[in-house]
Amino acid sequence: MKNTPFTHLHIGLGAKMAEFADYNMPISYTGINDEHHTVRNQVGVFDVSHMGEFILKGADALDLIQRVTSNDAARLVEGQAQYSCFTNEQGGIVDDLIVYCLTPNQSYMLVVNASNIEKDWNWVSKHNTKGVEMHNISEKTCLLAIQGPEANKIVQQLTDTDIMNLKYYTFVRGKVAGVENVIISATGYTGAGGVEIYFEDQGDAAVRIWHALMEAGKSHGIKPIGLGARDTLRLEMGYCLYGNDINDTTSPLEAGLGWITKFTKPFTAHEILAAQKADGVTKKLVGFEMIDRGIPRHDYEILDASGANIGIVTSGTQSPTLGKAIGMGYVASSHASEGTEIFISIRQTPIKARVVKPPFH
Repeated sequence: MKNTPFTHLHIGLGAKMAEFADYNMPISYTGINDEHHTVRNQVGVFDVSHMGEFILKGADALDLIQRVTSNDAARLVEGQAQYSCFTNEQGGIVDDLIVYCLTPNQSYMLVVNASNIEKDWNWVSKHNTKGVEMHNISEKTCLLAIQGPEANKIVQQLTDTDIMNLKYYTFVRGKVAGVENVIISATGYTGAGGVEIYFEDQGDAAVRIWHALMEAGKSHGIKPIGLGARDTLRLEMGYCLYGNDINDTTSPLEAGLGWITKFTKPFTAHEILAAQKADGVTKKLVGFEMIDRGIPRHDYEILDASGANIGIVTSGTQSPTLGKAIGMGYVASSHASEGTEIFISIRQTPIKARVVKPPFH
């Protein structure tokens, strides 16, 4: 397994470690529920340095991004970021990603999922027919997500750059804890507010920033947070997880991502997805909450009242914030309306649930 520059710190803090996307990653420290509540109510720090980062440069960089992503990156100005996805020739999702505009029409950063780094690099390279300069900086880039209502106050103590007024999905560059050229981005995967910071792994930069955050956050109740709570937090918000809720066979329209699918420009599977929009999709990703006792899990069957299979669970958990079991899954479009009663097959027993509109929290 690969390590991040913070792995030894996680182990030293007694984190429960496990393999994730070929990396030795912290799953939990004090327990998923405790860490979840810490992020919702105070502030937590996630090491997500396993994520992938590509730099695309040159006169044709924007053109390449426009052709391989579903959203319209031409709308971005310097300092803006955008959620998007790569679509394949069949209209499925290669990956979801964030596009950062470093210099308009000239330089961009793509942030992709850890498990898809090689796949995504090959996908973009395959479509790079105009010689756009590409750099895979994943191995040398550190990424920490400081999330929660107290997050910005803590990071502000460590930088001269104003981040208290950062708008959602914008970013600035600055010095953090003495480390130069840090991207401070008002993004995250928790719905709890906060920032993500990107910086190069050189010298003692990683350890310096980590300890500075922990020191500055002491009075705010800061804690390190593992990937377990990251999953429960994102599910409460109804955020998709690649490999669970979206994959190569699910279209962005089926996944409720029509808002990042712009037909004002050509991109891979443009025509297929335009036809889906015109004709309507046969299945939809929905949120649901359990009415009767039971926790839904990935790949559990979803049934109608007669016991007929109408779909499949993609994500499910006991929500720490709500105190009830929630999930997401694909169902036949006829059963996707809010309030529809469905049943989750748990150990061959149909357990009653109700379709609800995310976010749950």
